[in-house]
Amino acid sequence: MNTYRVLQTDMDYLTAALIQVRVSVWHVIDDREHIIDYGGPIEAYSTVSIKIMGKRYFRDTFEFRVQK
Repeated sequence: MNTYRVLQTDMDYLTAALIQVRVSVWHVIDDREHIIDYGGPIEAYSTVSIKIMGKRYFRDTFEFRVQK
């Protein structure tokens, strides 16, 4: 069982932004996971990218996680 939830939909990102939960950024290839940024609250999001702590990350490249 995972101790995190992956954000996937616009509603997921909106909810995370509104409640200011810490979102971490991961790069996942095959079965290998690498944390890119321990993250913070979402400052902005679009259909293309997510802005966390002043940095933008592409939605189609990275996985965004919140702790359950």
